[in-house]
Parts: sequence; C-alpha cells; structure tokens
Amino acid sequence: MPDQQQEKKQNSKPVRLLLVDDDPLILEGLGFMLRKQFDMITAETRQQAMERINQVDELPSLALIDLGLPPYPHKPDEGFTLIRELLSLQPNMKVLVLSGQDNDVNIQHALTIGAVDFIAKPAEPDLLINRLQHHQRIYEIDQQRDAQTSVSIIGDSIAMQAVNNQIKQFADSPFPVLIEGASGTGKELVARALHENSSRRNEPYLAINCAAIAPDLLEAQLFGHSKGAFTGAVQSHSGFFMEAGKGTLLLDEIGELPLPLQGKLLRVLESGEFYRIGETQGLHSEARVLAATNKNLSDEVRAGHFRNDLYHRMGILNIKLPPLNVRGDDVFLLLNAFMETYSDTVSPFVLDDGARELWRQYDYPGNVRELRNIVIRLGTKYPGQSVNREQLSAELETELSATALADTATSVSDDMIRQKIQQGEFDLDALLGEIESRSIRIALEMNDSNVSKAAKALKINRTTLYSRVQKLGNL
Repeated sequence: MPDQQQEKKQNSKPVRLLLVDDDPLILEGLGFMLRKQFDMITAETRQQAMERINQVDELPSLALIDLGLPPYPHKPDEGFTLIRELLSLQPNMKVLVLSGQDNDVNIQHALTIGAVDFIAKPAEPDLLINRLQHHQRIYEIDQQRDAQTSVSIIGDSIAMQAVNNQIKQFADSPFPVLIEGASGTGKELVARALHENSSRRNEPYLAINCAAIAPDLLEAQLFGHSKGAFTGAVQSHSGFFMEAGKGTLLLDEIGELPLPLQGKLLRVLESGEFYRIGETQGLHSEARVLAATNKNLSDEVRAGHFRNDLYHRMGILNIKLPPLNVRGDDVFLLLNAFMETYSDTVSPFVLDDGARELWRQYDYPGNVRELRNIVIRLGTKYPGQSVNREQLSAELETELSATALADTATSVSDDMIRQKIQQGEFDLDALLGEIESRSIRIALEMNDSNVSKAAKALKINRTTLYSRVQKLGNL
C-alpha cells in the first residue's frame, strides 16, 4: 500500500499556482520556493497575469496576488480588479492576497469580492505554504462536489419560485435564453440548471467568459482556427461551438462581446453556420446557446455597444435574477445550505437574535456570492460558537441600507460615543468624514467610477458628489 501511495504521488499532476507581484525580488524569491510544490505562472501586472493564464490549456486552481500593482502600486485598485477578473474566469479558483496594504478596509473588501485569504507581508514561508495547501484541498473538495451533485436553486421567496418555474419551462426549448442579474446572483447556476433539466443533460456543458479573454483571441476560442491561420497558431483548434456538440454553450458576460463578433454570433443563432479562422468551408453548430450578463443590454443597444438584432434574438426567452436583498428569508435558507455544503472544512455556528436581525437587514451588495463568503469566514473564526451582532457586523461591507445603518447606530453607538467623550478621544468631524469618505469610495467602486450613477446611489446631487470628491482628494 505505501508503494502504491508513493507511486500515485509521483504520478500526480502538480497544482498550478498564479503568483502576481510587481516586486521582481519577491517574484523571484517566492517563485523559487514555491516551484518545488507548484506549477508556477508568474506576472508583474494585472494585464500580464490575464494574458498569461489565457495562454495555458488549464487554468490555475490557486492564485497568490499583491493588491498594489502597476500602474497604481500604492493603491489596491488593480489587485481588487484582478480578483474579480480571475473569479469571473474561474469561479472556483482560490485567490489568496499577499500584501502590505493590510488595513481592515482592504482586508474586508478583498474577502467580500471573493478572495479566500489575506496574508500580510512579510509572511513566513511555512505559513504561506500551509495556507496554499489548505485552500488547494478546499478547491479539490469543491470540484468533487460539483461533479457529484446536481444543481439546486435554493430559495422559497416568490421571486425565486418564478425563476424555478422559468427554468422548468425553458429547459427543453431549442431557443437561446438570456439570463440577466447583478454579479453574484447565480446566473451560471441557472444556466447549469437549464442544461441539467433538459434532454441535453448527457451532452457537454461548456461555459466561456466573454470578458475574461482578449478580444483578438475570443473569436478563435469561440469558432476555432486552422493551423497557421495567424501567428502562434501552431495547431488547429476546434473552438467552443464545435466542442459543445449537441450540448449547451453558455456565453457569460455577453455584454462584453466585441461588435465584430456579435454579427458572427447572430449568424450561428439564426442558421447554426460559422467558420473557423483561416477556413472558407462553413461548419454547423447544434449547441443550445445560453447567455448571461450583469449589464442592461437595452441600455447597451441605445449606446451603440450591442446590436439590436442580436439583443432581440438572444432575448426570446429571458430569466431575470433578483438581487438577494429582495428575497426575504431566503438569506437564512442560504445560510444553512452553505454551512452544510462546507461542513467538512468549516465548522457550523449560530447567530444570536441581534445577529439574525442584522443578517436579515443587510443589503448584500455582492449577493449570494458575498453571503457564501461571510458564512465561510464566520465558520472559520467562530467554530461551534454563537455569533453576535457586533461580530457579524465586522464581516460585512459598509453599504448597509439606510434602515439597517440607523438600527445599527442606535443599538451600539451610545455607549461608544459616551466612552470616547469621557476619554477625551471623540472627534465628530473625523467620524463623519470617515463615513462620508468610505461611502463615496464604495459607491464609486460599485458604479465603475461613474459620478452620476454613484450620486444617484447615494441620493445626492451629482455636483455635490463631485465637489466632495475633490475636497476629500484620493479615496
């Protein structure tokens, strides 16, 4: 038996790890240490990281990234964007942050948008390797669970009952389905459910993220190419439409599809016909096409970014996923479901009455994905314990609803304010300034730095927000 285990270990494929840091010394030093156990991909910038993983045949299961990356090495923006891009490309990837920008706001935001761990620089090598190995094990468990269990859409709210009914109605239709909803609402889960509830369930299910692949490479990934069709095409590639066969192909983030490719996609949807790059003989696709987006495609049509004819062809059947904050007590069903899902790696916990009230009130800007991450963090920090309102609040993003903010303030702020005043440490201007600065920063992040949209979200005038941004300086 020991010989068999040793042989299995020797024959096992090394785990692929993406390491991103703009410091060449860190990149070289960590790379040298980690190459003994991992198949390494290294990069110094966000753009370089995405280019390099798009060139490999298998995506990394782990990523270890710095927050401060060029062109803004003293800000966390590039690192946050990279986390989102990596998870849009591979939702199960375990992204760990290794950064010196380890203030509470950065740690909380990184974990909220999907990172599984935050390690402050400098880190002990043994600690770093242990954390990587731990999250690789969780990745493997997630992969096994995905392969062994059927898709389950959790929710008893009226909104989710309507979604489940639509899945049953649309599953066996040959027409495309457009799945719309904010990030983290479960669009890919709905796509998988459509496939598994259809007569195509035994055929391939493939998904491609249109935002995660460079535009000049996306056509080759979708439609394939012949050998020598362009520089670097050393062998022919069949493409997703051919590989899907008679199964299902999900085009995630369809709103990011370049305009030149939209016409070619429309042709496939209308007739099934497409051409591989470098060939003149037409091919025929029998795949059922699903599309998902967190954008408002009708707005994209009006802005000239999306073809009107493709929009109407894709939207024959439409499923709109509700944000989590309108799903009522589904948040408790999801809490229990995720505790059960991760029970082999994360210990269960309970929420006391105050925490349950906050759990129900919270807006969940990251939707179901954010709720899952909070469950994992609470189970790791408070195994087998009762979690109170203050402990839960520390794990949440700052953008609670106005009602929840008011409730939280009245329940915890009096004693804190009294204590600070007695100690001579209370500074009202500083406190209000911090709340204002963080609220504006978060609103701008959520709206891609669009001042008009951020002002609308904050319920203030656009010119007022602009003047406050100028006054506050760098957020």
